[in-house]
Amino acid sequence: MSTQNHRYTGRFAPSPTGPLHFGSLITAVASYCDAKAQQGTWIVRIEDTDIPRIYPDSEQHILQCLDAFEFESDVKIIFQKDRLDLYEAVLAQLKQKDLIYACQCTRKILGSNHIYAGTCRGLHLPFEQHAIRVKVSNQNICFEDRLQGSHCSNLENQLGDFVLKRRDGIINYQLAVVVDDYLQGVTHVVRGADLLDNTARQIWLGSLLNYPTLQYMHLPLAMNAEGQKLSKQNLARALDLQNAPQLLQHAILALGQHPVDLDQPHKMLAQAIAQWDIKRIPQGTEMNGIYL
Repeated sequence: MSTQNHRYTGRFAPSPTGPLHFGSLITAVASYCDAKAQQGTWIVRIEDTDIPRIYPDSEQHILQCLDAFEFESDVKIIFQKDRLDLYEAVLAQLKQKDLIYACQCTRKILGSNHIYAGTCRGLHLPFEQHAIRVKVSNQNICFEDRLQGSHCSNLENQLGDFVLKRRDGIINYQLAVVVDDYLQGVTHVVRGADLLDNTARQIWLGSLLNYPTLQYMHLPLAMNAEGQKLSKQNLARALDLQNAPQLLQHAILALGQHPVDLDQPHKMLAQAIAQWDIKRIPQGTEMNGIYL
């Protein structure tokens, strides 16, 4: 059952594959302020379906960060690893409509091919112990990003049928995020520009399931001194919770917003919400300057 409505519902959905860093804080601040500035709902979801990649204690660290920066989810925080039955039920729906199929292709077989050629589409392999792919078609998928402008992708030409469930049984991010955004009534997605390329896949999958179209805003990425995006893979420094007000101010300024008074985080966030203006967010997909 959907809780979808027309009122703004946004979300912050970190993955516990490492500690939260400054780039994560920028996303949290932007998603929170954008939702609250429109009298909307803000929810937190822990995206932890990729269980082998969960970093020890990182889920606890995420919750500690939310407390330290005084963010408050408007609904109970959910963990995707507790919702696997929901994703399996959606896979069953797609199977019944003949929109997915089993695939035996390994990375070794695919080699350096970035576009899947549909090798297993007509083989009718058993679904057990194989990857599950969703069928795409030769059509343009376009959306208007609130910050990055118009984007169009042709999944057949640029990607091919993509995986929804891995052969080891792990539910793919693309499926879980689409299902949970729908079930949680999310209307607006605010996230980093590194996820811009995922959007067409998620729009396509949502359309197959007759889910409403969402509004997207992809934020420019904070970079390290080597010109790489701040990420867990690049060993970005974990947030120093002892300096929460200073880091919060830094994130607000990185988003191009007017400075707020240095105070308790919830008071700073209230001031940031009152003066929130997305026209002030830096243009492009990367932020100028070094953010640590």
